Amino acid sequence: MTTPNLALPYLAAAQAQKHITVNEALDALDGLVQLSVISAGLTAPPVSPTEGDRYIVAAGATGAWAGWDASVAQFSGGAWLRLVPQTGWRVWNAASGTLLVWTGSAWTGLDVAMSLLTRAPSVRVAQAPAGSATDMVVAEELLTGLSGASASSTITIPDRAVVLGISTRTVTAITGATSYDCGISGEPAKFGGSLGIAAGSTNVGVIGPQAFYAATPIALTAQGGNFTGGAVRIAIHYLLPVAPQS
Repeated sequence: MTTPNLALPYLAAAQAQKHITVNEALDALDGLVQLSVISAGLTAPPVSPTEGDRYIVAAGATGAWAGWDASVAQFSGGAWLRLVPQTGWRVWNAASGTLLVWTGSAWTGLDVAMSLLTRAPSVRVAQAPAGSATDMVVAEELLTGLSGASASSTITIPDRAVVLGISTRTVTAITGATSYDCGISGEPAKFGGSLGIAAGSTNVGVIGPQAFYAATPIALTAQGGNFTGGAVRIAIHYLLPVAPQS
């Protein structure tokens, strides 16, 4: 007989060697309370585990973990103990630095399981059942060794993106030019003109949300002379609609 949720063994009436049952329950509790695993990517036990090590077993498990796919494996007392997940279990995955939730069929990120927003370069802020969605994105690039009359980014405003603005930071003091503009081809100061060349100078070039219909790089244009050095970090802030997937 075991408890209904954590499958901890009960003590039987007049049971001999009760410490065995109690120790089994303590082992399970030790593995489950404040649950954290080393990783969720192994299909076979590591060669030299340390007492207390825990893993989420990946699909296609072999060896001592055969048949344990998606279970939590804990090394305890010199052997592997299987902890079968129940819906709603939460576990910290140290390898990825993420909190996972067992949905009843798979381990998934807490943000996905609970439809939470996360802090990341690209975040899906809305999604409909057929897959249509809206992504909010920030793309960064450091333009170094500035030289000549202008410099262009390798990152681009994507086709069909709705741009909110472009921000800049002078990371290394610019030489040669007395200031610079930030924009695109044909509109060199679209996101800011006469910007500071001193290290630490910043600008947030917001615009009324504007759609772009081709991949478009960002251009920095020197003013008062050509660039002869310096570095500027740029960031593109935009929304990106995603069409239905079915």
